[in-house]
Amino acid sequence: MKGLSTRAQEMGLPMTIEMAKKARELSATGKHVISLSLGEPDFDTPDFIKAAANEAMEQNYTHYMPIPGFADVRASIAAKFKRDNHLEYTPDQIVVSTGAKQSLLNVFLTLVNPGEEIIIPAPYWVSYMDQAKYCEGVVKTLPTTKESGFKITAAQLESAITDKSKVLIFSSPNNPCGAVYSRSELAAIAQVVAKYPNLYIISDEIYELLNYGEVEHVSIASFPEVYNQTITVNGLSKGFAMTGWRIGYIGAPEWIAKACTTFQSNFTSGANSVAQRACKAAVEADPSKVKYMVDTFAQRREKMVSWMNAIPGFELDTPPGAFYVFPRITALLGKSYKGKRIINSMDLSFFLLEEALVSTVPGDAFGLAGYIRFSYAAAEADLEEAVRRVREAVSKLED
Repeated sequence: MKGLSTRAQEMGLPMTIEMAKKARELSATGKHVISLSLGEPDFDTPDFIKAAANEAMEQNYTHYMPIPGFADVRASIAAKFKRDNHLEYTPDQIVVSTGAKQSLLNVFLTLVNPGEEIIIPAPYWVSYMDQAKYCEGVVKTLPTTKESGFKITAAQLESAITDKSKVLIFSSPNNPCGAVYSRSELAAIAQVVAKYPNLYIISDEIYELLNYGEVEHVSIASFPEVYNQTITVNGLSKGFAMTGWRIGYIGAPEWIAKACTTFQSNFTSGANSVAQRACKAAVEADPSKVKYMVDTFAQRREKMVSWMNAIPGFELDTPPGAFYVFPRITALLGKSYKGKRIINSMDLSFFLLEEALVSTVPGDAFGLAGYIRFSYAAAEADLEEAVRRVREAVSKLED
């Protein structure tokens, strides 16, 4: 569009948001769409967190706050890192931001110069790519498969590193596939990264609490050889059902934390003051206080995997983390419905939206063709009905 900057023209909506938008538009026509495209817990924020926010308002936490976050909030986050992740951070190494998405962008802006390489294992969360490109980084994706557990190996990483490599970014547990890197896998990756002092790791651990026990959650910054090369990113949206509160945070070398604070001071200033007080209550709580959510997701996970594997053309294993299933659907590609061929996962997602009234996200959006993501952060009755509709729609596809 005339007048828009090149940057604005190149930046698109994340596909997760785009599919949710299309689902809402279809719902507005009176159709009953089941939306399984957004990664949002269907629980309300726990009462003890809301009580902390109410108390903060009573205490008039309604003024400007320190840019990196209140000192006592950062101290509580540092204590959480030590308790849960065996990471020693001082409050000066913590920056609280308006959601983990802003935390990630702050770090990208801090580290990446134009032309430097950003290594991203695929599948990846949709915004990694646009944020990397916004910083004029050169993206190098490392594809994985269902057979590899959707995880890269240390050897695969080392073969991709060049003298221009600046950042490795990954999530564990992973969005969209729920993969969790084991301690031994992370140790091998840490040994590789330690050889390259100009390479930094952004470890996105936003799904940390959504782990079902098969694979231990380990923070890669806990390996001493890469502690000073790692930025640990986390937040409250997923594990505490606080998507609307918009609180994310990092633990990082102090020079990185200071630079992120400088960027944030010019973009948004500090994160919402009342939300920060709620954050303090959340991170100080024992994780067992929100285990009821994890237990519910675990039950849904088992059912979703069983139901999905019964659909002809769907292949998936049980994901150890997050709240998504990510079936491979390559057996359905090339099939047709009413003369229209399903060429890729994008086509299948739109077919399911239009024919089954179920909103999903294509694997292409996550950098991995031939897969499709369904969230099971929804009521079980809706999940069962969605799978029934998908099975019925898929049965209509013809060779």
